[in-house]
Amino acid sequence: MVHLGPKKPPARKGSMVDVPQELLAELNTLEQQFAVSGEQLIKISEHFAEELGKGLSKEGGNIPMIPSWVVEYPTGKESGDFLAIDLGGTNLRVVLIKLGGDRTFDSTQSKYKLPEEMRTTQKPEELFAFIAESLKNFVDEQFPKGVDKPLPLGFTFSFPASQKKINSGVLQRWTKGFDIPNVEGHDVVPMLKAEIEKRNIPIDVVALINDTTGTLVASLYTDGDTKMGVIFGTGVNGAYYDVVKDIPKLEGKLASDIPGESVMAINCEYGSFDNEHVVLPRNKYDIQIDEESPRPGQQAFEKMSSGYYLGELLRLAILDLHSKGLILKDQDMTKLNKPFIMDTSYPSRIEDDPFENLEDTDEILQSEIGIKTTVQERKVIRRICELIGTRSARLGVCGIAGVFKKRGYKSGSVACDGSVFNRYPDFKEQAAQALRDIFGWEKGEASSYPIVLTAAEDGSGAGAAVIAALAQKRLAAGLSVGVVDA
Repeated sequence: MVHLGPKKPPARKGSMVDVPQELLAELNTLEQQFAVSGEQLIKISEHFAEELGKGLSKEGGNIPMIPSWVVEYPTGKESGDFLAIDLGGTNLRVVLIKLGGDRTFDSTQSKYKLPEEMRTTQKPEELFAFIAESLKNFVDEQFPKGVDKPLPLGFTFSFPASQKKINSGVLQRWTKGFDIPNVEGHDVVPMLKAEIEKRNIPIDVVALINDTTGTLVASLYTDGDTKMGVIFGTGVNGAYYDVVKDIPKLEGKLASDIPGESVMAINCEYGSFDNEHVVLPRNKYDIQIDEESPRPGQQAFEKMSSGYYLGELLRLAILDLHSKGLILKDQDMTKLNKPFIMDTSYPSRIEDDPFENLEDTDEILQSEIGIKTTVQERKVIRRICELIGTRSARLGVCGIAGVFKKRGYKSGSVACDGSVFNRYPDFKEQAAQALRDIFGWEKGEASSYPIVLTAAEDGSGAGAAVIAALAQKRLAAGLSVGVVDA
């Protein structure tokens, strides 16, 4: 008999019979504030499809809909050694990708945690110096004897950046809590190149991509049924292939080697969906987060659904109940009064606590936040976490539904990446349920639904490499990789 160790404890039954009525009444109010009905989801996704179209128009709209200059599908035969760097919300990842040319790839990677103060440094060169130093350390480690020729690099830059060609990118605005001056409105590639050259690192920046576009292309490299790449992480975003003739804002700007029938990968940057607050059901915590953020009135969709804000929503809800004298009486609230003290791991870990008395949650809150809780208080906090996570999943898939409605897709794979998708309890099940509510499918296993959410394989690393390979091939053939004369 083989012993594999203890089984994971069964799911909690979650009885609330011992929770005081006054607290239950307040919890019922919270449930209403965080609920999103099927009817609301349909309305939101239909508005989403309209807004995606506006973003492609000459007039533009809330959603940037940025052409990525990836104008071909990958064949799976792309090959070679490439470096990829992924600058996301909390970490810098440096990856060496070896594309096998047979729909396979091999990767070696290191991760470097961004210092918290780096997100709001007043000196932009400090950010790019940090990236270059990390690259130097990685290259020195992987190639101790040096290299024969510069290593091609795909730079995954996961912020809204407009691109006139594939190896440049002008930052439109910071998101994910970043707010560094003198970068918005500027091309970030020369900033990185300057720091690379200072250190004599043998690297050639071939392509600047968004992580979501990378997820799309990496997944197409291995699965031809992929219709979208989506990120559910620190931020939220989606990418898909549209057709050049259906992108009015590119009219008259392309060379003849990118004809109207050509495909074009679009980086939606739809975290800014509904900045006008037309359809999203914001509650008082959403409004508070927006008003106290570095950029009030921006990134409305992201602030309600992305990982960067889920812990903060939990903190605000707990503080609200405390201010009403319902929980945590006579507790030291010093830590809990600090904005963003709770990241997404807090609601995630609390939801994952399998014990009826939520003993793991007790340990988390005592050791990390400095508060002691009763079982009844923990049950309420746990329920709030469920409400926040469920709403994140239900709202998050409206972007997927919007793209499928816009393109007329009836089925397909959606390659998903990001910490929330990969690690948040029940997120995938709640997301599939929301898609079923939108499209009216018969209830069944999530894998049987016409739209299937799949886990992407290293979207930003392998995707950056595949896109760099496609760009290199076009450049070598003398074909355009951007607007005319870019």
